[in-house]
Amino acid sequence: MTLKFSALAAALVLAGCSLAPSVPTPDVGITPAFKENQIPELPGTQGTWKPAVPSEAVARGAWWTSFGDTQLDELEERAAQANPTLASAAARVKAARSTLRSAQADRLPQVTASAGASRSRQAPAEAGLADGTPMSASNLARAGLGATYEVDLFRRVGNTVTAARADAGRVEADYRSVLLALQGDVAQTYFAIRTADAELAQIDSTVKLRDENARLIDKRFQAGDVAEIDVARSRTELATVQAEAAALRGDRARLEHALALLLGEAPANFRFDVAPLTDTVQVPVVPPGLPSALLERRPDVAAAQLSMQAATARVGATKAAIFPALALTANAGYASAELENLFKWDARSWLVGAVFSLPIIDGGRNKAAVSRVEAQLEGAVADYRQSVLQAFADVEGSLAGLRSVRERVAYTDTAVGSARRAAALADKRYRAGEDSYFQLMDAQRNLLTIERQAVQLRGLWATNTVGLIRSLGGGWQAP
Repeated sequence: MTLKFSALAAALVLAGCSLAPSVPTPDVGITPAFKENQIPELPGTQGTWKPAVPSEAVARGAWWTSFGDTQLDELEERAAQANPTLASAAARVKAARSTLRSAQADRLPQVTASAGASRSRQAPAEAGLADGTPMSASNLARAGLGATYEVDLFRRVGNTVTAARADAGRVEADYRSVLLALQGDVAQTYFAIRTADAELAQIDSTVKLRDENARLIDKRFQAGDVAEIDVARSRTELATVQAEAAALRGDRARLEHALALLLGEAPANFRFDVAPLTDTVQVPVVPPGLPSALLERRPDVAAAQLSMQAATARVGATKAAIFPALALTANAGYASAELENLFKWDARSWLVGAVFSLPIIDGGRNKAAVSRVEAQLEGAVADYRQSVLQAFADVEGSLAGLRSVRERVAYTDTAVGSARRAAALADKRYRAGEDSYFQLMDAQRNLLTIERQAVQLRGLWATNTVGLIRSLGGGWQAP
C-alpha cells in the first residue's frame, strides 16, 4: 500500500511539468521611426479645398467620425450590421470560443450517471456445467455514478487549453481584421463615388460648353466666318467628352454596386444619390506614431502572434503523448436482482482505480507528430515576421502616398489657376479671330484635364488617409 501511494504521489508531483518550449520572440528589426513620416511643407499645400483637421482625440473604434460626415457614419453602421463576410467572421468567433470551452472541460472530472435493468440466462457450458443442466434466468438492476479524471502529467491538457485559448484570440483578431477592412472599404468606396460625382459634374459642364461651341461654330460656318474643319473639330471634341462622361458613369455605377455589396444589399435595390466631393471636405491629420506601437494596434499582427503562441502550446501537448499518462476512475452505486431492493445498503457497490499508460511501440507515430507541430511552429514564426514587415510596409506606403498627394496638390492648384487663365484668353483670341479653333480646344482640353486631376487629388487625399488609418490598425494615438 505504501508503494502504491508513493507512486501516486510522484505522479502528482510531476503534474504541471510542461514540455512546451518558450514562445519565440522573432527579431523583426523595429526602427525608431517611419521612414516616410517626414512630409515637407510646400507652398500651397494648405489649398482652399483641403482644410486639415487634427483628430488625435477620436476613439479608435469609430475613426471614420474624424471626417465629420454623417452620411459616411450611417454607411459604416449599416455595413457593420448587415455585411455577410463580417457575419461569417463573427460565427467563427463563436465556434472558436466553444472549442475553448470544450478544451477547458478536460481539466475537470467527468461525472456520469447511469441506471438500467437486464435479464439474462447463461448456457450450461458458459457456467462450466454439462449440457442439458437446467439454468434459470436472472435479473439485475443497477444505478450509480461514475467519474474519470486525467491527472495532467506534463501539461498535456493544460497546453491543449492554452492552444485553444490562443486560437480563440486569433479568430477574434481575424474578426477585427475583417471589420477594419470592411470599414476601410466602405469609406474608400464612399469617397471614390463622391469623387466620380465631382468629375461627372465637371465633364457635364464641359459637355454643355462643347455643345454651345459646336452650335456657335455651325452658325459661323453658315455665315462663312470659319472653315468647315472647325465644325468637324468642334463635333469631335463634343463626342470625345461625351464618351468620357459615359465611361465615368459606368465606373460610378460599378462603385455603387460595390458599396451595395459591402452594405449587404442587392445592387438592384441600392441607390446612392449624387453627392460630388466638394473642396470643403474635412480630412483629418493622422499621426502615425512609433513603429513599436503599431504592433499593438494591428489585428493581423495580433492574430499572427497568437498563432505562434498556439503552435508553441501544441508542441508541448504533442510531446506529452510520448510520456506516461495517469487516469483516475471511480464508480459507486447499487446493484440488485430485485428492483425493490436496489437502493438498500447491502446492495451498494464501488470501484476505484488508477491506470498508468505509456506508449512503447507506436511505429514512430508520436515522433512524427512532434516533428509536424514543430514545423508548424517554425511556419508560425515566419508568418509572424511577415505580418510585422507587411504592417511596416503598409504604413510606409500610405505615408508615401499621402506625401505624394500633398506635393501634387501644391503644383496642381497653381496649374488650375494658370489653365483657367489660358482657356479664357484662348476663347477671347478665337472670338477675335486671332487664334484658330485648334488652339482654343487645346486650351480647354488642358483645363479639363487639370481640373479633373484636382478633383481626383481631392478624393485621393481622403482615400489615402483612410488607407493610412487602416494600416495603423484602425486608429492612432496622440504623439
